[in-house]
Amino acid sequence: MATAYWDQPVSRTDSGFWASGHRPTLIAAFLYFDLAFMVWVLLGPLAPDIARTLALTPAQKGLMVAVPTLAGAVLRLVNGLLVDRIGPKRSGAISQLIVIGGLLSAWLLGVNSFGATLVLGVILGFAGASFAIALPLASRWYPAEHQGKAMGIAGMGNSGTVLAALFAPTLAKLFGWNAVLGLACIPLAIVFVVFLLLARDAPNAPPAKPLTAYLTPLAQADAWWFMAFYAVSFGGFLGLAASLSIYFTVQFGLTTVTAGYCTAACVFAGSLVRPLGGAFADRVGGVKTLTAVYLLAAAALIGVSSASTVAGALSFFVLAMIALGAGNGAVFQLVPQRFGKEIGIMTGLVGMAGGIGGFYLASSLGIAKQVTGEFRWGFLIFAGLALIACAGLTFVKRRWRAT
Repeated sequence: MATAYWDQPVSRTDSGFWASGHRPTLIAAFLYFDLAFMVWVLLGPLAPDIARTLALTPAQKGLMVAVPTLAGAVLRLVNGLLVDRIGPKRSGAISQLIVIGGLLSAWLLGVNSFGATLVLGVILGFAGASFAIALPLASRWYPAEHQGKAMGIAGMGNSGTVLAALFAPTLAKLFGWNAVLGLACIPLAIVFVVFLLLARDAPNAPPAKPLTAYLTPLAQADAWWFMAFYAVSFGGFLGLAASLSIYFTVQFGLTTVTAGYCTAACVFAGSLVRPLGGAFADRVGGVKTLTAVYLLAAAALIGVSSASTVAGALSFFVLAMIALGAGNGAVFQLVPQRFGKEIGIMTGLVGMAGGIGGFYLASSLGIAKQVTGEFRWGFLIFAGLALIACAGLTFVKRRWRAT
């Protein structure tokens, strides 16, 4: 019986990888994804300043930073349909123009109400939906044995969340938070030009799928389980990335700049270990990796709920982000094994679920603060969801073994 290519030892060099695809497109996909993720979470680092200006309640602050994640989740499916029909390059160009136009309008007209922040959040959702464009743009150029590496390099663009946490609070202190919306258009415009010059659609693009094909996997229970697993891992990572600036400024009275540095440290840790999580899952198995991830994340979030110092909270947040970041890679190590023929569709569905999880965590933290006066219940409930995901993983594992 022939051995599948993913079971064969790989002894290729990096030069073989670079020669097997289209390097300019891979670079363009990474830059597009990186800057898109930067502006996707931009409201998080700016939230303390925006909230003071507009006199927002804790629940409104939580909803403001959560809306871009929800919009990005829904728009990933929209972008997936566009990629199938007009190609990833045109889809990426349209998405970038919408985001740049929205930020320019917000800068010129001003964001003067809570409703305006929600509208801006929806527009920034187009940046979050770049996942459904950048990954197929890059991976379609590479043969199957190199697609994992190509998607990993393009997917490293989620490190753009670090850029937002590092630079947005400092720029807001120097020029005002509304000016940051306009300043963000400068790197976005540069990357847009680079994208147009470098990116090319692969010549062997698959034919467009009918709309019903996107619903077919949902008839299987395993699809819902994978969506739930990613809603906890990526949803936790994204929700914390969007909310930590608010938490540090409210809970410990830190300045927005210092809170941004703390957030950047946590987000960097989670972004760094994502590819390591996939590699570790390759070595010991995705189920074992995810089990450890959920237990560690739950323990860290429980620790956060009772942390009384900045150092203690920061330590627990770093542990949580490391666990959740590794879990993101582990989930996508398992998905192709179960849904090899529907991997493109499942990537969109699972990614959408991750965005919904991020929306829940960010908004629930604001609601918990307003209702109880503390953030801790939001962290404790999400820790409980991580434990439920761990129990669900055990159940699914037994069924997989039996069938």
